[in-house]
Amino acid sequence: MQAQGQLPDFTDLADKWSPSVVNIRTLERGRAAMGGGGEVDPNVEEFFRRFGIPMPGRPDPRRGPRGDNEEPQQRGVGSGFILSPDGYMMTNAHVVEGADEVMVTLTDKREFKARIVGSDKRTDVAVVKIEASGLPAVKIGDASKLRVGEWVMAIGSPFGLENTVTAGIVSAKQRDTGDYLPFIQTDVAINPGNSGGPLLNMRGEVVGINSQIYSRSGGFMGISFSIPIDEAMRVADQLRVKGRVIRGRIGVTIAAVTKEVAESIGLGKPMGALVQGVESGGPAEKAGIEAGDIIVKVNGKPVDKSGDLPRIIGNTEPGSKAALQLFRRGTSRDVQVTVAEFEADRPARRAQAEPGNNNATPPSKTALGLGVTDLTEAQKRELKIKNGVRVELVEGAAARAGIREGDVVLAIDNTEVADVKQFLGVAAKVEKSRAVSVMVKRGEFVNYMVIRPAR
Repeated sequence: MQAQGQLPDFTDLADKWSPSVVNIRTLERGRAAMGGGGEVDPNVEEFFRRFGIPMPGRPDPRRGPRGDNEEPQQRGVGSGFILSPDGYMMTNAHVVEGADEVMVTLTDKREFKARIVGSDKRTDVAVVKIEASGLPAVKIGDASKLRVGEWVMAIGSPFGLENTVTAGIVSAKQRDTGDYLPFIQTDVAINPGNSGGPLLNMRGEVVGINSQIYSRSGGFMGISFSIPIDEAMRVADQLRVKGRVIRGRIGVTIAAVTKEVAESIGLGKPMGALVQGVESGGPAEKAGIEAGDIIVKVNGKPVDKSGDLPRIIGNTEPGSKAALQLFRRGTSRDVQVTVAEFEADRPARRAQAEPGNNNATPPSKTALGLGVTDLTEAQKRELKIKNGVRVELVEGAAARAGIREGDVVLAIDNTEVADVKQFLGVAAKVEKSRAVSVMVKRGEFVNYMVIRPAR
């Protein structure tokens, strides 16, 4: 710890842990090695020209003209760090993606050809292995103990400049920018080539993997994101043992619960994950979970926001049972679901066409600005629902809420509606001075709309 008012000294940390950080070059054969295409900032090109460094993603001009049988061309530059003395290393999945060869350079200038042990796109974590021994491994820390404002240090190879040290503070934690990862946000200078390098605390422990930056120019703008090391190590352990990551799934499509929806349906505060769709024949459907339910707990653990659910379920062993607490139309209920194994990404099914209404009866209109008609049994089967009414006319407050002609209203004010008669009865009892929630099915997805009275 530094004395109060004194800036931290990173010299000892840099001396001790720099040898544990490696430079990673990826190579490709027989193709133009253009990294991403598009225009390149002239200032960046001038930087590489002055320092005589080959630009990442570009052929090295020092090699001369290209030929069909030429040596592999450099595709990109990244960073990594040593997990174990026998040559296992961690980096980002996007650093090694698509590479024909991966070359690792240590700080003592030894260079090794690496084998990709496994790579996981969803978490952007990869493990590579070189044949070596006695390597200086990093010390793994606890990302959950990080505090906002705490000093941290990064080591990497920005723009191919090996063993570059930068420092800053933790700006925020639990930044939800991905399906499975709550990122650590820092103001540590991270640039292209830093990807895959370690983020260290002042005790010299790795607490994250530098992964992303927020930038409008392609360079550092004061906002960087790192993968928490505990999440990364869970992935790395599976990659080392099985070569892939096994995740749980329950077969639901989810969305966030907004403040106004939470208030209008009686949930109190915005929390949980709104189930917009349920996979036919999937674990959730078998457990009785319905579109419009809000999953608020898994195995007693609160789902504070929708992004928590994929992480919690993803870390649940396939085949095991998970106890879910649901909020459904004003009441809580508990269900048990058998978690299935997450498979490779599937193409999304096309949403069904909005059913045409063949009823000759004109739509029944309410003071909420909705005109609705009954659904035929054939339309219900096509939409895979048992109850609901079809919206034929929208105006006023309902239109402002975002409801459209062709939507199907499943519930209003936390009351399920079977037909027009019931819908009109519920709508007539709604106080005109307060907001009312309407559960709507559009295509394959269910959402809540809040109709607010005119002011």
